[in-house]
Formats: sequence, structure tokens, C-alpha cells
Amino acid sequence: MTPNIDRTVLNNGIVLLVTENPTADIVAAKIFLRSGSSYEKREQAGLTHLLSSVLTKGCYGLSSMEIAEQVESVGASLGVDASSDYFLLSVKTVTSDFAEILELAAKILRSPTFPETQIELERRITLQDIRSQKEHPFTVAFDQLRHTMYQDHPYAMSALGYENTVSKLTRDDLVNFHHTHFRPDNVVISIAGRITSEEAETLVNSIFGDWQNNSPELEVLNFNQITVEPRQVLTAQQTQQSIVMLGYFAPGVFSADYAALKLLATYLGNGLSSRLFVELREKRGLAYEVSAFYPTKLFPASFVVYMGTAPENTKIALEGLHTEVDLLWQSTLEVDALQAAKNKILGQYSLGKQTNGQIAQLYGWYETLGLGINFDQEFQKQISDVTVKDAIAAATQYLQQPYISLVGREEAICSAVNVRGKS
Repeated sequence: MTPNIDRTVLNNGIVLLVTENPTADIVAAKIFLRSGSSYEKREQAGLTHLLSSVLTKGCYGLSSMEIAEQVESVGASLGVDASSDYFLLSVKTVTSDFAEILELAAKILRSPTFPETQIELERRITLQDIRSQKEHPFTVAFDQLRHTMYQDHPYAMSALGYENTVSKLTRDDLVNFHHTHFRPDNVVISIAGRITSEEAETLVNSIFGDWQNNSPELEVLNFNQITVEPRQVLTAQQTQQSIVMLGYFAPGVFSADYAALKLLATYLGNGLSSRLFVELREKRGLAYEVSAFYPTKLFPASFVVYMGTAPENTKIALEGLHTEVDLLWQSTLEVDALQAAKNKILGQYSLGKQTNGQIAQLYGWYETLGLGINFDQEFQKQISDVTVKDAIAAATQYLQQPYISLVGREEAICSAVNVRGKS
């Protein structure tokens, strides 16, 4: 059952969503900004990640330690995250402390001080993370796949950034990004818990109502068309397994084919009963791990299938992944198999709306992407309405020209690259 959600637009442009849920004495708030790493310049890759790391390390009148003490003294939680399509500040606390913690969140959001010492500390941690990722074959395989597919599009860039870009970021860069993008008409506040719509609106108005927009006009993202030129990219590493990955260009969330592709990703690679797991791991013993994913994106997304396998199995693993994806458009998908995928995705979707934090996240995310809060019901209907014909048509349109990314021992991956087409 979908809870009742009230949507209000404040005078300064903030969109407020409130879901009253009195079953637990908890209130969660998700404060979204419609700006993520897609707004970074290429020479500033990693800017939003660094900003998210430093945002809670000091604000007007409060040090990093004082912020932490205020949050921990009431047993609340407060965190910041950044993605390609949005920026997020999350809070959760008992109802009686919500006003205090939301006011703190507003100070952090509106008047961060970005202390130089904290910037340098978080920069060092980020650089360590970037270096560490180079030791993980899956991350290397996915990074090189993303770079090859997206070319000059911002989705090509690593969320963490790169050593040569992160090392050059300055406090002024953080301040300028904050000044441009952190503005009330770019904010969605989604609240769920033991609070009425009237109480929430009064509280948010008292805390955020005086926030006015003094920033320059926001840039409208308008990217060049991506040229689809499937390629094979390889990185040789002395690893215990090969990572075999296929990537297909697929549409963003506003596409009529979105639901069908979500179902196909679930059918192929979601769980122990998925097609890839049963056929390639259980029956053939090829996979240490095997899965598929199709993330929700505003702009063109990627439909990815991958496998971790023994080096000596690299060639047949690549062929096996190809075969299983090709079967989606070469043969008729069984009605029972499609229904099982529907049951799985809808069941997992319902389980993802159990807590106030999950509820606030979901509706705030939909509003931020421009889908609106009614997409909760629309998505479930879209999934239910997908037919076998729809699924096969989507597979035929999008899942025929893969990019190939391989990471592993040189001999193993080089022997596999000519399995399909030219290298």
C-alpha cells in the first residue's frame, strides 16, 4: 500500500514532500539537490565527492567536532552522498529531536566553511581510495568499460575523480560549486515519519524560508549525442580470476523501454534463481560471481552483464555471457520466466519501502529526477504491463552490440578477445 504523500512548493522554490507514518517514533529527512557529478568539469572530476566529504566538517559557528557531538548526543544520524544525477544530505532521529537536527542540517547545507585542514585530510583519503580501486579487478573492468562507452559524456568519469584532478582541486572550487548549485530552487526535501504535513511545512518554513537564491542561473545540461562504436578493452593484471564484462547502451529512466529492461536485468542476473547464475554457475561451473545490472539514470544508461571466472575459462565465459544475452532476442522468453522476474522485482521494490528513511529516499529521488511522486505507482504498473513481446523488442533494440571489458592475466584475456568480431 502506498502511503499518502503531500507535496508543497515553498515561496523560495523548495519542493517539500511529507509522508506521515506514525508507526514508529522516528523521522527521516532526505535533502536532495538536483546537481551531481554530471555538472563537474572534466578537469575537476571528483569535485562533488570531495565536497560531500567535507560538507559536514564545519559550518558557520560550528566545528567538525561540534557538529559530530550535536548529532551523537541525541543518537541521530547525519550523512552526505553524491551521485552523477543528484547530491544528498540525510538525517534520521527520534521525533522530539527532529527540529534540532534539521536546523543543524540546514546550517551545514547553507553555510559550510570548508576548512583547509579538512579538505587536505579528505583529499588524502580520496587519493588512497583511488589508488586502492586499481587493485580491484571488477572496478578496473567497470571503469574501463564506462570510459570506453561514454567517451566525453560526464557519465564516463569516476565518482571519486582521478589522482591528477583531485590533487588540483582547491577550496575555491568547492566554494564556487556550492554557491552555484546549493540554492533553494534546486532543493527537494523529503520527510517521512511521525510528523504531520502541517507540522513539517511550518518547521521547514521556519528553518529554510529565509533562504533566497543569489546564485547565477543554473546551467542546463545538454550533451552531444553518444556515438555507439562497440569495442574491446583489456587490462592485464596478475589476478586469481578474470573479470569478463559486456556493456550495452540503454535508455534513461524516461524511456518507454525502461521497465522492460529492468525486468530483463532481473531475469538475467538478480539472485540465485537468475538465468546467468543457474546456467553459467550452477550448470556449467564457470562463475565465481555472475550478475547483471541496469542502473536508473537521467541520461543514457548502461545494461551490464559480468562474470568472475578462472583464467583458463575466460574465453568460454565470454562466449557464455554473449549467448545468454543473445537468447533474449533470438528466442521466445517464457511467460512463466517473465512473470517470475516481475514477482521478484515487485517484491523487492515493496521491501525497499519499509523504513521511513527508505520512503523519504524513494519519493525524494523520484521528485529530484523529474519523475514525480506518482512514479511509485506508475513504475509498478509499467512492470506489471510488460509483455513477452515488449521484452523481446527491447532486447532486440538495445542488447545486440556490446562493448567488452576484460581484466585478468594477459594470456587468458588476449585469447578471448576474438571470440566475437574484431578486437
